Amino acid sequence: SDVYKRQVSTQSTWGFQLNQIFQILIQKSQQRMSLSRDQLIYMSRVAEQTERFEDMLEYVKQVVQTNQPLSIEERNLLSVAYKNSVGSRRTAWRALCQIEQKEKVKESQNLNLLTKFKTTIEKELSDYCNDILSLLDKNLIPNSSDSESKVFYLKMKGDYYRYISEYAAGETHKKVADGANESYKAATDIANKELKTTHPIRLGLALNYSVFYYEVLNDPTQACNLAKQAFDDAIADIEQLEEDQYKDSTTIMSVSYTHLTLPTIYSVQISVVAVSLKKKNQLIS
Repeated sequence: SDVYKRQVSTQSTWGFQLNQIFQILIQKSQQRMSLSRDQLIYMSRVAEQTERFEDMLEYVKQVVQTNQPLSIEERNLLSVAYKNSVGSRRTAWRALCQIEQKEKVKESQNLNLLTKFKTTIEKELSDYCNDILSLLDKNLIPNSSDSESKVFYLKMKGDYYRYISEYAAGETHKKVADGANESYKAATDIANKELKTTHPIRLGLALNYSVFYYEVLNDPTQACNLAKQAFDDAIADIEQLEEDQYKDSTTIMSVSYTHLTLPTIYSVQISVVAVSLKKKNQLIS
């Protein structure tokens, strides 16, 4: 019948299109596999400049899988690739939650559509987060050659567990919350022993760990105490701030109170350190 012929034709068209997509994906994968390490780094930079972050992620991921220690620049490329790929989806998920709340108030008939869409975004988030967590466990942390790298990667591990905890529930939420806590704690133990109090990675770790306590564990007191200790230590050693680190340290302290909704004492503490670091900045320049 005509209906049957149309169905067969449609299925054939879809099959052809899927095959084309599959062949393109294979071709892209083969092209990346044929690149040298230096070429992969170069293409990672190009992808970043053109804001093709998913492509950037694939290039830098292959660099990681060579199991060679990453330089600071390569480490930052990895961070940028995953942060932007995940960040856009975290933003979408939060916006969708707000839309969902408004639709619930109106008792909208479209709630099921929003739920499906949110599930899709959550799956994408889980895929990206679990991908970097796997790289961290199998490649990056075992092959880190110094304390700074270990702290950086353990902090990163805590961050991506924390991102999953934003939408996870039940046993999954508990599992990723525990994973984040263990990672942040391990990073903090190394940072406290090996990194200067004014080191930007140590400061960033304290900031993110306090966010974890505040947002995931719902413990504002511990969040405030942890941050206060880190910033008190930084103020005491403010004159030891390295020239090549003062910009990063200043940025972390200057923007943190803008992005966090934590107790007043925390905001005041950050503001004090920001001013101190800016004064140090002026002395150096």
